[in-house]
Amino acid sequence: QVQLVESGGGLVQAGGSLRLSCVASIRPATTFGMGWFRQPPGKDREFVAAINWDSGRTYYADSVKGRFTISRDNAKKTVYMQMNNLESEDTAVYYCGLIYASEARYSDRKFYPYWGQGTQVTVSS
Repeated sequence: QVQLVESGGGLVQAGGSLRLSCVASIRPATTFGMGWFRQPPGKDREFVAAINWDSGRTYYADSVKGRFTISRDNAKKTVYMQMNNLESEDTAVYYCGLIYASEARYSDRKFYPYWGQGTQVTVSS
């Protein structure tokens, strides 16, 4: 069983930056990836970014390319998401998840068996 704990959300003005963190309770022995999803008010949870833990290959939703950067620290069992130039449309609860499936599945939330509790990001315009 893997537990994930997010932190780093908050209130920020449009154009500002935040860095989200997600700490895993253990580092799985098998190949895995970590992803960030978000759920805006009244909408479904959507893919934001993901990273293959071993290779470091990254994937992004088109809406955040060039503004968000996902990274990981193996020693700290932590995945980060640096969010720059935030827009009001980025307002959402952000969740990190862990996935064992192939990279082709990284943007599909149903393949993530483990999720954190979420952290609120609010961008004021």
